[in-house]
Amino acid sequence: MRLFVATISVAILFAARVHGDVQPQKDFDLQRFSGKWYRVGFAYDSLSFVPYRNQLRINVGVLTPLANGNANMSMWSQRSSGCRCDVYVYEKTAVPGQFTYFSTRHNRMKDITVVETNYSEYALVLKHKKMNREFTQVALYGRSHNLSLQLLEKFREFSLSRGFPRDSILTPKVVDDCPPAGK
Repeated sequence: MRLFVATISVAILFAARVHGDVQPQKDFDLQRFSGKWYRVGFAYDSLSFVPYRNQLRINVGVLTPLANGNANMSMWSQRSSGCRCDVYVYEKTAVPGQFTYFSTRHNRMKDITVVETNYSEYALVLKHKKMNREFTQVALYGRSHNLSLQLLEKFREFSLSRGFPRDSILTPKVVDDCPPAGK
């Protein structure tokens, strides 16, 4: 029983540390943030993903602002069945740079916070969801799939500072044919 209580306490402290004190980009501008992004790196606090880390590839997304302040995110990912596109509606919140969206995969609402971006090169984004426990992911997005070593290190340091273990921090391989040319 003590082990169970200790495990739950550590999980709650970890979730609060990873998500609780993160603020969005100051003066976030959705129009400047729109366009094509590559998910060049991510850190995920679910240990179940670690065995699959060598199979993961860079995803490509296009963020399109909507007139009401929301945004559509079209995200392409390579699957065993081929290149697949999923579209998500990022709903604005009262705080610029923070959004929510419904994940059909997990049948849950998730929170998205754009923590830092220079709009033209990179973005650090925090994704958070509550299921049977809280899960958090840090993603590094780039306007190109090749980012500088300094930005990759910034992403790793940010992820480590949020409490992610080193083997949960990943920079996947490039997929050349996803999305197919012309998309």
